[in-house]
Amino acid sequence: MIHETTYTKARERLAALMDQATDTREPILIRRRGREPVALITADELAGWLETAHLLRSPNNEKRLLEASQRAARGEGESMDVDLLRVRLGLAVK
Repeated sequence: MIHETTYTKARERLAALMDQATDTREPILIRRRGREPVALITADELAGWLETAHLLRSPNNEKRLLEASQRAARGEGESMDVDLLRVRLGLAVK
């Protein structure tokens, strides 16, 4: 759910809105009179969206990710922690 506020209220409560965005991980839409609204999100949320957009630019990668997501939704595949994944990929720290 996106929280909405006006520019005036956002200016008055900027620190609190920044805390809210950080605590809830939900974007805050700031409406401005006569201008396009903007969204307040945390930097790591933005990085995640940019990474997702980058990964989906390639049609082949998009297809592969969609298929993997569908397999996961069906409960297929193997669950493993980061340490096991590193070992399987030959990236384990010695």
